[in-house]
Amino acid sequence: MVTGELKQQVDKVWNAFWTGGIANPLEVIEQITYLLFIKRLD
Repeated sequence: MVTGELKQQVDKVWNAFWTGGIANPLEVIEQITYLLFIKRLD
C-alpha cells in the first residue's frame, strides 16, 4: 500500500520530469531506469 510519504516522493519525482518536458509515463520509467543504472556505475 502506498503511504502518504511515499506518494509525496513519487509526486515530487513526477513533477520534476513533467517540468522537464517528459509527460509520457513510459519515458519517465525509462529515464528513472537509466538514472539508476548510471548511479550504480559510480
